Amino acid sequence: GRGAEKSYCLLLAAGRVSDVAYRRLKVMEGTSSGFILAEEDLRLRGPGDFIGKRQSGLPDFRIANPLDDISILQQARDEAFRMVGDDPSLASSDHPVTREVIKARWRGRLELATVG
Repeated sequence: GRGAEKSYCLLLAAGRVSDVAYRRLKVMEGTSSGFILAEEDLRLRGPGDFIGKRQSGLPDFRIANPLDDISILQQARDEAFRMVGDDPSLASSDHPVTREVIKARWRGRLELATVG
């Protein structure tokens, strides 16, 4: 509703729904928090590509789960920002492996970061 006006939301499904659709409906029934809805949707559908053709979202993680491992992922993010802050081109002798892994993994797509 607008302002103090009360509003209603009806969730309707025709026929049988999949288990995933049922779970989505149950989450929507139980909360009005967009953050909770988005988190559960991410759990149900999984992350998309960071830069690619699949549904947008978080990148594929080969080891960590972005929902369950948030603390260690935050530490890794902080370290990555520190590393790039200290050596933006990763040219120092401390970062040759990191530089090569990034170049190999994002080959052909890194130039997208410089568009603008």
